[in-house]
Amino acid sequence: MDTAPVSKEESKELVVPSFREALMFWFKLGWISFGGPAGQIAIMHQELVDKKKWISNDRFLHALNYCMLLPGPEAQQLATYIGWLLHKTRGGIIAGVLFVLPSVFILFILSYIYIVFGTLPWVAAIFVGLKAAVLAIVLAAVIKIGKKSLKNNVLIAIAVLSFLVTYFLNFPFPALILSVGIIGIVGSQFFPGLFLPAKKSTEASALADQAGQHNQATSLSRNVTILAIFLALWALPFLGLYLLLPGSVFATEAFFFTKAAFLTFGGAYSLLAYIAQAGVEQYGWLTSLQMMDGLGLAETTPGPLIMVVQFIGFLAGWNHPGSLSPFFGSVTGSLVATYFTFLPSFMFIFLGAPYIERLIGNTKMSAALATITPAVVGVVLNLGVWFGTHVLFPTSGFAWFSAALAVAAFCLMQFYKVGIIQIIAGSGGLGLLWYLLGFLMLCAPKI
Repeated sequence: MDTAPVSKEESKELVVPSFREALMFWFKLGWISFGGPAGQIAIMHQELVDKKKWISNDRFLHALNYCMLLPGPEAQQLATYIGWLLHKTRGGIIAGVLFVLPSVFILFILSYIYIVFGTLPWVAAIFVGLKAAVLAIVLAAVIKIGKKSLKNNVLIAIAVLSFLVTYFLNFPFPALILSVGIIGIVGSQFFPGLFLPAKKSTEASALADQAGQHNQATSLSRNVTILAIFLALWALPFLGLYLLLPGSVFATEAFFFTKAAFLTFGGAYSLLAYIAQAGVEQYGWLTSLQMMDGLGLAETTPGPLIMVVQFIGFLAGWNHPGSLSPFFGSVTGSLVATYFTFLPSFMFIFLGAPYIERLIGNTKMSAALATITPAVVGVVLNLGVWFGTHVLFPTSGFAWFSAALAVAAFCLMQFYKVGIIQIIAGSGGLGLLWYLLGFLMLCAPKI
């Protein structure tokens, strides 16, 4: 069985986690993965590459490059890919499911509170603190990944140009990746020192195999089996909804969110525009104001940003429950939206990852990835700036408290190596404290 080479330095550092250790990490990650794809990629890189050393930086970026090419939620796909690398299929399933599961419960509770009681100021205050922490985490990640991947001025220029064209021109991400990949392949023929990474030793391949970082056998029968399993996992629930709840919105939901998962490239932000327009204008499941509120909830809860689909499904089921009560309609709508949005992601990873692993060490692929990785750095920076703009300029004016909290969180992580959990918990607590102080001052009797 082929294994990807790792260097002597990596062989001394890589740690082989047990399945239980990995399971506990993926469970924890599901509760702390705030900030949409940029924040989640940042957290995974810090935890898996820098802290736990379960996977090398090159292997992490190799997986990330593939996931950025796929339609759907790239951060959840990256977790699934790394889980598969560490512990085969069961590892991928556990990582992908636990990455999403906590946010399913949290977002359902918040959606219910929203629809019954309206927005709660103290909850929003906690999320203000969390957003500031995520902004700091993203900035730290861009710096770390950039230091490890931007080896020369050409790669730095590609990262800067990628940021500029995606942020200012909304250049399609697939076209960007194709363009820089071609640049890498062509450039490596004339300037190999700029585009080809240094050769690595193969002496430590046994460690990579021990850690489960290997290629599973690829064959036509295996691919057909995977496709058959996923077709069954899609068709049986869909037919159940269609036959048991005729005339309801739930079968329509299932088909729509499946189509969205397959057709929307460029990450969560491109998917959001598509589902928001359809949910509000085409199907009338919710209003545009409710859609904005749902996006705010999804941005400030752990899990993928695309979990806003659950909020859409919740309101679709609440407003159009059919033969069910509004509560059970919202439960059904939430589960349908989440299940059919994320199911294709597992298929993409289990089908494609073995082939992507076989490309490690391929000269042309290495040249392409040498330029794709800087492009990904530029795109992550783009997501970070997009997120930061909403954090620092929420409505009108500049959010000084959020800015100060983000700077403090960044310094604590960068210079004092404070852990992510402490940063997130402390920032959320300070956000609540800031609100309570303001509330007490407002309510204080005037003398």
